[in-house]
Amino acid sequence: MGKTIAIANQKGGVGKTTTAINLSASLASNDLKILLIDSDPQGNATTGLGVDKSVERPTIYEVLFSDVPVSTTILKTDFEGLDIVPANRNLVAANLELVDLPNRETRLKAKLDEVRENYDYILIDCPPALDLLTLNALLAADSVLVPIQCEFFALEGISQLMDTVERIKESFSHNLKIEGILLTMYDDRTNLTKQVADDLKEFFQGQVFKTVIPRSIRLAEAPSYGQPILQYDVRSKGSESYVKLAKELLENEQKSRTSAQSLG
Repeated sequence: MGKTIAIANQKGGVGKTTTAINLSASLASNDLKILLIDSDPQGNATTGLGVDKSVERPTIYEVLFSDVPVSTTILKTDFEGLDIVPANRNLVAANLELVDLPNRETRLKAKLDEVRENYDYILIDCPPALDLLTLNALLAADSVLVPIQCEFFALEGISQLMDTVERIKESFSHNLKIEGILLTMYDDRTNLTKQVADDLKEFFQGQVFKTVIPRSIRLAEAPSYGQPILQYDVRSKGSESYVKLAKELLENEQKSRTSAQSLG
């Protein structure tokens, strides 16, 4: 059964969708079957993988609000091993529409259970808000990966998300783990970047990924061509960093399985 990872941060512009697209592709390049769920009303992960949002087709919206099985919304991408459940503008009003529905927080989880065993990993690109769409993603997920830009208010923003994770654990008895905190748009030429990175590592002992994602024009360009960076420019620093991140994530998974087996 596939592991589900929500990629979340209520702050926008931290490289969340870039991470969702490129980590998905990097995991798929390891001969794994990957499903990316675009749960952001902006639908940037959808266009970033070359899917035309103007075409009428069932999307994540229909999955949440009707009897449409998630399997009927899955599209193959041009990247081997990587599938996507797309989003379009219909998702914009989803938070308002979810409010009065039964099981409003767990609708995505119930639907994803139908396809979990078909994938090694399912990644969910969350909107930049702690809303009902993000809550659905966090309750459907086994863990949450938090991209953070190294800037002055980084710690302040992440503490709010961590509070939400703790509340989810208590209120829903859902053992949501922290997959890791990912430093994005990293520029080691600035003292602020180094200072924020040090603060985060000190505050979140052992939960910060060793891999950092650099500032990169090529990374920023790739989505406009509907390609992950591995397709667009495989030799770029951005491509190398996401390949390293996938490797680190897989190694961490192997370590945790080994320690669980030894305890068992």
